[in-house]
Amino acid sequence: MMEDRDWLILQVLYEQKNITKTAQALFISQPALTARLRHIEEEFGIKIAYRTSKGVHFTPQGEYLAKSSAEMLLKLRQIKENITNMDSTVSGTLRLGASNYFTMYMLPRLLKLFKEQYPNVEFKVVTTWSREVFNLVHNQEIHVGFVSSDYGWQDRRYLLFEEPICIASKDEINIKDLPKLPRISYQTDALIKAVIDKWWRENFSEPPLISMEVDKLATCKEMVINGLGYAIMPSIIVKAAKDLHKVILTDKEGQPLLRHAWMLYHEELLEMNIVKAFVSFVESIDFKKVILDQIK
Repeated sequence: MMEDRDWLILQVLYEQKNITKTAQALFISQPALTARLRHIEEEFGIKIAYRTSKGVHFTPQGEYLAKSSAEMLLKLRQIKENITNMDSTVSGTLRLGASNYFTMYMLPRLLKLFKEQYPNVEFKVVTTWSREVFNLVHNQEIHVGFVSSDYGWQDRRYLLFEEPICIASKDEINIKDLPKLPRISYQTDALIKAVIDKWWRENFSEPPLISMEVDKLATCKEMVINGLGYAIMPSIIVKAAKDLHKVILTDKEGQPLLRHAWMLYHEELLEMNIVKAFVSFVESIDFKKVILDQIK
């Protein structure tokens, strides 16, 4: 009879298309993996896949099973969570997703404070771009998501905070001189990048002088601190850097350009004790005082 891990085996094998990599990913031996695949084949009376020198090739029946594995694993997880939820205590695993920025600077303290109140809760966290977090919440692969951009979420959301976007530099600079000065760019969410690019086009007729491209916002901050160029970034990350000059970006009406941080979730998930407790906790705290003021 099919076991939970059999669906996981099918899912990972379909992603990897390789027996060795699948066994390594699941921390089982290749003989054990092969034995489970044979068991699945015998149960359904089909051939799942063929091994070749170029990897694993699924049969139509095997591909159907593999594509069904995500749905089956989700259903099994929901059943387990619902059973746990029948108890009045707040326990179990809370599945969260957060943008890289939020995870690095805010999520650790938030989870620490929540666990102090609910010690029987464990966390499974996915860190990725805001757009992908949005998709994970939408597909209910996670319970709650934290994003830095508004992608038009139609269910429950809560505004955690908003922060101005600023120009940060080691030395004081004149905004009119920006096109001639070295700028450090970093990978960021597409919508935030669009806001910054729009501001640039409204103020300058020539492109920025990109002198350095880095992967993370934290790396960019260190480059700016060491005087290697200026950067346009969220103000919170540099608020504690007293030796940096900051200039808030404003639109044509003189209003500051803001970056918003949202908590997203499905209302129906509030029926789960663990989700309801977490959402209530986040909405009850003074986010600026408890979380943002801790950023160094």
